Amino acid sequence: IIPVHIAFIPILIPALLKVLNELRVDRRLVTCLITFGLITPYMWVPAGFGKIYHDVLQTNAAQSGLTFDVALIPKAMTIPAIGMIIGLCVAVFITYRKPRTYETEQIHSAQNEIVPYTKRSITLGLLSILATLTVQLATESMIFGALAGIIVLSVSGSLPLKEADAILTSGMRMMSFIGFVMISAAGFGAVLRKTGHVESLVQTSAHIIGNNKPLAAFLMLIIGLLVTMGIGSSFSTIPILTTIFVPLCVQLGFSPMATIAIIGTAGALGDAGSPASDSTLGPTSGLNADGQHHHIWD
Repeated sequence: IIPVHIAFIPILIPALLKVLNELRVDRRLVTCLITFGLITPYMWVPAGFGKIYHDVLQTNAAQSGLTFDVALIPKAMTIPAIGMIIGLCVAVFITYRKPRTYETEQIHSAQNEIVPYTKRSITLGLLSILATLTVQLATESMIFGALAGIIVLSVSGSLPLKEADAILTSGMRMMSFIGFVMISAAGFGAVLRKTGHVESLVQTSAHIIGNNKPLAAFLMLIIGLLVTMGIGSSFSTIPILTTIFVPLCVQLGFSPMATIAIIGTAGALGDAGSPASDSTLGPTSGLNADGQHHHIWD
């Protein structure tokens, strides 16, 4: 909801590793918790990155022939979000509930400067977050929301002007990368539509699947998972998925709500399972600070 994505992980998680080691918490459980917190809000809640995700989904679906109100997306994504919650509960209470032992080792941080937290800095940080969310929801613009938060931090002196450029630039790198890949994916989707091969693909797929909607939904989720795993971003995958899935869902008789749920979930599944995704690289960057968390196997 608050658009900072994975920026908090390298700061917060390494400091907690000693406590987690003493509690013998399985770091795979922590990975599931963090990834759930990064993905489920944007696929369900229309604020922050969720607003971007929903707008991208609506725009690309309209280009493929399916028009709907963006307000339908949170309703359609409710069932997939509940599925994510159930999956998290399984991971926490069943799969990774047993204690796991780690060695407590010294963490060598590349940043030696320690910034103390005070009541004033915490209060101003919360005010900045509140201003960002309020302005964003009032204006329906993340740009104005981010500007409001920056103004609060700058005026209060919490964000030194000499450090502002470096901090803001590092925060924009991830979204710049996603934007670049989205442009490439949109171009790929446009080429598919212009060549006319999507229609033949849809007809062939519909003939093979027949009237088996559960099988069709399962196959589309698997395809979305694989495509997103290759690209590493659910935001960037949506233009490709909508190009193929929207005509296929219409051909198979899926309702608009079901189509939204399938496409939105297909992208999010790949984001949660891709080794190249920010949502999986982020937890590893924090949990592997002492070299005891494997990115692939954990």
